[in-house]
Amino acid sequence: MSGHSKWSNIKHKKEKSDAAKAKVFTKVGKEIAIAVREHGPDPVANSKLKDLIQKAKSLNVPNDNIERIIKRASDKDAAQYEEHIYEGYGPSGVAVIVETATDSINRTAGNLRHYFDKFGGNLGQNGCVSFIFTDKGVIDISSVDEYGDKVVDPDKLMEDALEAGAEDFSEEEDNILEITCEPDDLDAVKTDLESKGYTFVSAEVCKVPSTYVTLSTEDAINHMTNLLDALDDDDDVTNVWHNWDGKEL
Repeated sequence: MSGHSKWSNIKHKKEKSDAAKAKVFTKVGKEIAIAVREHGPDPVANSKLKDLIQKAKSLNVPNDNIERIIKRASDKDAAQYEEHIYEGYGPSGVAVIVETATDSINRTAGNLRHYFDKFGGNLGQNGCVSFIFTDKGVIDISSVDEYGDKVVDPDKLMEDALEAGAEDFSEEEDNILEITCEPDDLDAVKTDLESKGYTFVSAEVCKVPSTYVTLSTEDAINHMTNLLDALDDDDDVTNVWHNWDGKEL
């Protein structure tokens, strides 16, 4: 996968155990709960909720689960989650941003500090790495169907995407074509492409780094991989962004 090297997206493309699927449901459920609390349960009037419902569906969260999450989040006695963003450095100075949704800031901050310390990194102050990243709308489309047959012409998709208001289009990698646009244009670009029959692997606002870090030792690669695994396994962590280029030795 090109560009933003979003670990959670890489994870989503792998086969998941039932336990791993449950974690995905928990994470996106917290994001949906916060969106409902802040802007209401109607996805027509709540664009953030609309995007999260699309994200949940792309992660194979059943519609019944999504409806239950929205209904439960609308209850005045529902758990109150808060969003917090943490910044830090992984091994060899890899920039890492961690987005969380939690009902216990102390628990979440303590866990994150432990993960970073254990795997050769450290948590930093807000703003220490965010200047490296720019928010972009990112749409991933598979060029093949579930049987491996080609279903998308990259040249045609690029033409359609640019006409829809996208600003860039990446070369195909692992059968994934990636489109980027301004965050405010994401919904319009996505809607236009949907009307032309395209379906998405994912479509969301991502933090895209301006520079990347190559890890030059097996030890650094193992530490970074373990850090990302620990963050992915934490129920309070909803998204992780980093600028490791993902290259192996």
